This record gives sequence, structure tokens and C-alpha cells, in this order.
Amino acid sequence: MADGIGALHELSVPEAGQLLRAGELTSVELTIDALERIARLDPALHAFIQVTEETALHRARAADRDLRAGLDHGPMHGIPYALKDIFDAEGVPTTNASWLCAEHVADADSTVESRLRAGGAVGLGKLTTFEFALGGPSFELPVPPARNPWSDAHVPSGSSSGAGAAVGAGLVRVAVASDTTGSIRGPAFHCGVVGLKPTYGLVPGHGASTLSQTLDHFGTLSWTVGDTAALLQVIAGADPADPRTAESPRPDYTSALDRGVAGLRVASAPGWYADDPATFPEILAGIQQALGLLGGLGATVEEVTLPPYDVFNGCGRVIFAAEAFANYEDLLRRHPHSFARYTYQRMMPGAGIGAADLLRAYDVRRWLTRQLDEIVFDRCDVLVLASGQTTAARWSDFPVDWPPPRFVNDMLAIPFNVTGHPALSLPIGFAANGLPIGLHIIGRAFEEAIVFRVATALEAELGQRHRRPPEPRTEVAHSSGEPA
Repeated sequence: MADGIGALHELSVPEAGQLLRAGELTSVELTIDALERIARLDPALHAFIQVTEETALHRARAADRDLRAGLDHGPMHGIPYALKDIFDAEGVPTTNASWLCAEHVADADSTVESRLRAGGAVGLGKLTTFEFALGGPSFELPVPPARNPWSDAHVPSGSSSGAGAAVGAGLVRVAVASDTTGSIRGPAFHCGVVGLKPTYGLVPGHGASTLSQTLDHFGTLSWTVGDTAALLQVIAGADPADPRTAESPRPDYTSALDRGVAGLRVASAPGWYADDPATFPEILAGIQQALGLLGGLGATVEEVTLPPYDVFNGCGRVIFAAEAFANYEDLLRRHPHSFARYTYQRMMPGAGIGAADLLRAYDVRRWLTRQLDEIVFDRCDVLVLASGQTTAARWSDFPVDWPPPRFVNDMLAIPFNVTGHPALSLPIGFAANGLPIGLHIIGRAFEEAIVFRVATALEAELGQRHRRPPEPRTEVAHSSGEPA
């Protein structure tokens, strides 16, 4: 049935959905194609922790039956997806890529999994992550770390490393992941895909492992902005089981994509990165090109001065360290040697943060959120700036002990975990070294639809969705653990 359509993994969610509804393609065909691609490419990428082949084919057959019967469950109906392995799916292990959870099997679905199941989507399995969505690219865990699909000498960033690698390599169109200090946008930026950290509380985290309850956001990695909107349409919305979620109007994200940017006001804030010698010149040039394009399409562009990045970063790091340590204190005390080295080193500083320090950080967060709203969103619709300052780091750049050198951890992501605003990392091209680069689009709380409008306009002008990374060669590991 799929004859003449072309490479199935290149179809976007809207494109595949149109073919499914026209009867020119089946979910079973999409699913088999994805499973075969995973079997062929993932032994070198290590993006998946577990592939649920039998369940996937069962759900694909059910999706096809429903469509034939006239039952359409929404924009993800019949579309394969995968979950970062911090989300529960009934009967499937949730390992958090940790020896401490290696035997845990979920007895119920997380909310995002139950919504995707109800939406007729087809789960392919679980994607690898840094341990407990923290840690780093460690070789001390039950599964090997994911590789960057553009170069096996470089990391895919993290902690949603498997999601970035899987979407970038075309193993899956969309993945659900988490972002506490940049864990969606880092892999998106460094693997050349679209990464959305939605507004805090828009996507429920019930049934997902908690790292830092006031910084954790749950969102998407996708090949296109349209894919992102389709997935968000299904998983967003308040959940009685998660008190972090908010009752708010949920627009039709997919219908707003092509409304253009004429009349929108766009802020830029180069003060965080433009004068920093660590920032790649290709990133600076790409952002300036994007701002020029938006102006040419009818948007008004103005420059603003934000509070210092270090204030956002310091505030977020205090909150993150205190909350992460509190959540894992019992395991850290009882099983310290069961954690990977990076994970242990990143969690333990929270032991030294007192209640007064944490309360002051919460106060600073409220002030920073007000400042961002007053400086930017009282008069502008979106803020455009750098997602990160360099292309993906090399495996050899990571030392034995955390932290690595600054250029390895180059993301400018944590401010919007602190404030809770929606933030999207959009690929805009490649640096001279052949690795992806991108930019950051931030919007008002719960105005993801406007972020998508800006991202869609830039994707049409700058995107290179036709360009995929080379298929990985068979991996031969060195004794150091670094990929060959």
C-alpha cells in the first residue's frame, strides 16, 4: 500500500496522518518500517533501552481497524512514538538507566502514555537517558550511552540523549521526554531536531520519575514543528493526579502553525552570549539571519536587556540541587555505590543547602519571573536568543569527575525552567564542523501556539528537514569506553 510514497521515516506526523486517513498507508506499515530501521541502526546509536515490538504491532493493527471503522482518535492516530525511560508504561520496565531501578516494571501507565494510547498512537519502546535524568554520559550504567547521530565522536547531550539521537536518526518522528535544566533542548540543539519545553504544568508528570518537582517540565523532541504541535495536542492538559498541572485553555496547536508572524513583536537579548568568545560565530550569524527574516515577514524586532544570566543560573542550581537531593536522599545514603559517579557528584551538593537558602532561591525565582514578564512579555510576543553556544562536545572532553569544562555544558536553558515559560529549540543549520546549530524561542506562559507560529516561519526559511545524518557504521568500542 505504501508503494510510491518514498522513505516512510521522512514523513512528518501531519503527512503520515493524511496518508493514513486517505487509506494510502497503514499504521502497520509505518510501524514495521520504524522497527526495521531501529533493528538496523540502533546497535550503533544505543538510543533505545527497550523496543516493545509485539505491543507496537498490536497497537498499529488496532489503529488501522479503528480508522477503517471511521474512528479517528486525533493527530497522533497510528503514528509511532517512543518514551524517555523515566515514564511508566504498564508492563514495561522503567529503569531510569540506573542499576537501582533495573528490575522495576511499571504496573500502570503514566498520564502521557495513557493519553497517547487513547489517542491511537503506537509506542515503540523506551529511550535511554542519563541516570535519573541527571548524571552525564556514563559507561557505568546498565545500558551504554546514546551516540550523537551526526558523529559518533560527539555526545548527543542529555539527559534526553536517546530521544535526541532517535529523532535525529529517523528511528522515530516524535519522543516524549523531560527537561529540568535543559534536558530536552540540549539534545534537540546538538542532534538537529525540534525540542519543546512547554509551560510548567501544561504536560502532566504523573507516572514519570521526579528529579526536581518545581523545575521538571515534560515535553517533546520531534523532527518538525508540525510534529511537535501534533504530539503536544495529545499530551497537554490538566491532570487531577498531578497537582503541578494547571487548568488553562488548550488551543488547537496544529491549526495555528501557518498563521505567519506579521504583527508579532519579537525581542532579542544578545547580552547573554554575543560578546562571549565561547559562542560559535555560526550561531551568532544564524540568530541574526533569523531575526532579519522575521522582520522581513512583518514582525517587529527589538533588543532588550535581561537580568544577568548568572542570576538565573545560580537560582536554578540551588533549587535543583536541594530538590534532587531531597528526592533521592534515602537511596544516596543506603546505596551510594550503586549510582554512577556523575550522578552521585551532581546530587550530593544538595545536602549542604539549608531551608533558608532554598526559600531565598524561591524568592529570587519569583523576582526573575516578574522581570522577564515586565521586560519582554508585557510588550513582546516571543524572545529569540541562543539555545547553546557551541556544537556537541566530544566524548573525550568529559573528565573523570563532574563538572566538565564550561564549553561542554554550553546550554542557555535553565532560566526558563526557573520561570516556567515555554521554550523551543529550533535547528537552523550547521556549523563549519558539520554539526547542528539552533536557536531558542521563548513565549508567554501557555502561549505555545505563538511560539509554534514563529518556529514554523523560521523552519520554512532556514530548516533543512531534507538533510539527515549519515547512517552510523558498526561500532567498535575502545577500552576507554569512547566510541571508535
